[in-house]
Amino acid sequence: MAYVDFLSVIHKSTKRDYLARVNDPEFPKAKAAEMAKKWDFDYWDGDRRINYGGYRYDGRWAKVARAMADHYGIKAGDRILDVGCGKGFLLHDFTQVIPGVEVTGLDVSSYALDHAMEDLGGRLHLGSAASLPFEDDSFDLVFSINTLHNLHCYDLDKALREIQRVGRKHKYICVESYRTEEEKANLLYWQVTCEAFNTPEEWEWWFRTTGYDGDHSFIYFE
Repeated sequence: MAYVDFLSVIHKSTKRDYLARVNDPEFPKAKAAEMAKKWDFDYWDGDRRINYGGYRYDGRWAKVARAMADHYGIKAGDRILDVGCGKGFLLHDFTQVIPGVEVTGLDVSSYALDHAMEDLGGRLHLGSAASLPFEDDSFDLVFSINTLHNLHCYDLDKALREIQRVGRKHKYICVESYRTEEEKANLLYWQVTCEAFNTPEEWEWWFRTTGYDGDHSFIYFE
């Protein structure tokens, strides 16, 4: 298990006003979180004060797909699973950088899947990370980006074990975390769907406890 950072290039490109997120008069934090956790229009394409504010394909994930493909030696014919695929942007970019790769995605949001990339038709599944509908050792690369921190501990435990189960080779997880009280406050202010608030050491405990032996990285709100 290694720490491998594929996401900082995207995460650090966004500027965040943490206090404004908490104190907005129309969408105060509690209201925004309640709306976001429905995983529907408001979460993906509604007001920016709730979450994404319009999650549209712009090619930004191509650099992540390339970096992951190069690092793990992904080639045509390999099978890839994205747990928490959203609208499938990263999976789409994998098919562009590695023609012939077989991609599969799973997400809890029917809205996201209904508005996913058209070329992924039939390859995306509605479901929970805690119960993956795939056979053991089905995929050459399984990854989950900015998803597992949205699970309560009982489902987080299951999800980590499920990712370990279906991945026969490479595995990678990226989750939100904090190292200082300032980062903890910023995370609490900014997030609208997070349920697992863990330091890096606590995340590593989860990995050991569930037998997850893949790679990982953390998102910090500095």
